[in-house]
Amino acid sequence: MIHFSLAAWLWLAFSVNTAADHHPDWGFFGHRKINKMAIFTLPEEMLPLYKTKLDYLEEHAVDPDKRRYATPFEAIRHYIDLDQWGQLPFNDLPRDWNSALALHSSLHVVTENNDTLDLHLQKSTADTFLIQPLGIKISVVSYNRLFRKRVLPQYFEESWSCPIDTINNDLRLSLQGRTAFWTDTLSAHGILPYYLPIALDKLTRAFVDRDERKILQYSAEIGHYIGDAHVPLHTTKNYNGQLTGQHGIHAFWESRLPELFADAQYDFFAGKASYIKDPTSYFWNIIFESHQLLPAVLEGEKKLSQSFPQDNQYCYDERLGQTVRIQCREYAKAYHDQMRGMVEDRMKAAIQAIGSAWYTAWVNAGQPDLSQLSSTLPLAIEKEGGDNETKSTQKIRIREHEN
Repeated sequence: MIHFSLAAWLWLAFSVNTAADHHPDWGFFGHRKINKMAIFTLPEEMLPLYKTKLDYLEEHAVDPDKRRYATPFEAIRHYIDLDQWGQLPFNDLPRDWNSALALHSSLHVVTENNDTLDLHLQKSTADTFLIQPLGIKISVVSYNRLFRKRVLPQYFEESWSCPIDTINNDLRLSLQGRTAFWTDTLSAHGILPYYLPIALDKLTRAFVDRDERKILQYSAEIGHYIGDAHVPLHTTKNYNGQLTGQHGIHAFWESRLPELFADAQYDFFAGKASYIKDPTSYFWNIIFESHQLLPAVLEGEKKLSQSFPQDNQYCYDERLGQTVRIQCREYAKAYHDQMRGMVEDRMKAAIQAIGSAWYTAWVNAGQPDLSQLSSTLPLAIEKEGGDNETKSTQKIRIREHEN
């Protein structure tokens, strides 16, 4: 079982003062389809619960999307802007949460004149950080120890304070000032691969407790986040083509295409669920695979839009009782053909990964007998409580998008 400190849980729950949002992922159709099909990857011992609750797992696959505007911590769990951190293999982005947060949080020193000196870390060598703009070298080990000891235990606020003398003593520095504080510069760019191991741990604990309600809730929700991880546009700042003049590509790729072609053309047999030995590496690899597909997603649509007749690209259609402007079927088919099975492949990979996550949590919990569970299922989407996640009053900046 994976364990996280209380501080890590609190930080993930509340570090969202500049959080962002995306278009509903995979569309409601896609998320529900993926969760439903993941059930058929499971071993026979898990089916007494999962197969009998198929409708619940399918319907509640979209709960995290419905929570985005209701809670202040949700949006950042759905994506990560990898292009914020350079290029593959993203050596300046630690894979574990505490180290990433330590590296990508800014330190501010308030001087005797009440001016604020803004400092940030730059990797100098494998063992040293460079504090810029001062040009002072410090030990990575010492800084991470200071961060874990002095910063992470603090309850969430706008910033995290620490006496100057403590910083100087722990890092052997001679900073001059009245006080110092840190601000998080990591979370606003998304935390999806950092949150997935935590979601897996929550599901594992639900199995340990033999709590049917939580098992089903957390199974449905981790299915949503794993589905998001398989979408290339959830790994970039250009998540809706807004930086390349391709507004609406998010919904085009992950909603319009599956809705038109999945039921008629896709083979959703994804094989059997397998045990995940190293969840952190497993989830990061999914993210990297998605990110590597991003050029084909964007460049393919750009080229097609330039060659396809303009008056045949968008049509008006009835959706949910409203007339909306949406990609014409012929244009969608041309883009779908150009993707050469990419959407189907990502959906199938998501199905297998979700089943594997459910299976791994069950194994880590000791493979409890799932035919002996009983509880009352929630009648509506619940606000998450057990992790102190509803206590924040922070406002978040929602990332705007266009359909």
